[in-house]
Amino acid sequence: MKRSKRYRAFEDKPGQQQYELAQAVEIVKECANGKFDESVDVAVKLGIDPKKQDQMVRGTVGLPHGTGKQVRVLVFCKGEKEDEARQAGADYIGFEDLVDKIKEGWYDFDAAVATPDTMPAVGRLGKMLAPKGLMPSPKTKTVTFDVGAAVKALKAGRINYRTDKTGNVHALVGKASFEAGRLVDNIVAFVEELLRTKPATAKGQYVKNMAISSTMGPGVSVDVQGLIDAIRKGV
Repeated sequence: MKRSKRYRAFEDKPGQQQYELAQAVEIVKECANGKFDESVDVAVKLGIDPKKQDQMVRGTVGLPHGTGKQVRVLVFCKGEKEDEARQAGADYIGFEDLVDKIKEGWYDFDAAVATPDTMPAVGRLGKMLAPKGLMPSPKTKTVTFDVGAAVKALKAGRINYRTDKTGNVHALVGKASFEAGRLVDNIVAFVEELLRTKPATAKGQYVKNMAISSTMGPGVSVDVQGLIDAIRKGV
């Protein structure tokens, strides 16, 4: 298979060079040679102290072109809200039955929404759901009585994100089959969200480095300062 000059240069010096976002996306797409449509992920190292609660970065952001992934949404709710969740396309709907199922170790879903009146029981699942990024939270707009809107947003490509214990944040931003421009748009939307949610107490360089990769491909470093400058200039 014929490779571009950028790809061959990357093969010769992996990880030693930073690329403009559009170039990095092209390389990631060329490296995605799996027999399936590989996911594209972004990893960002933030200049925060993850041990300090007031520097925890978490939230939700809608990607303009979605993730390309079928998102299985679970909704903890009762009464008439069950019909609302069902009409919005939720995959699993219930309350105490789902709580019990999760306690037994079931995690066959990608996102969870809960109405506020179910949270006393759902909250007790925190130690099980939070480490997997599945815990409903007001900060990610997944604790709400407007379950229909929440389900539709998650199905359309709204993703939740949070920093891990090392100060990194990861996000699914699309599929390798996406047009390069769509991946660029999604990544820019995600970085814009991270900049918007910068903790007031974070000092020094906030976004330290960033890399994108496909499921089976290598990480490609992005010129993050150049990207931030372009975002601020509205380019």
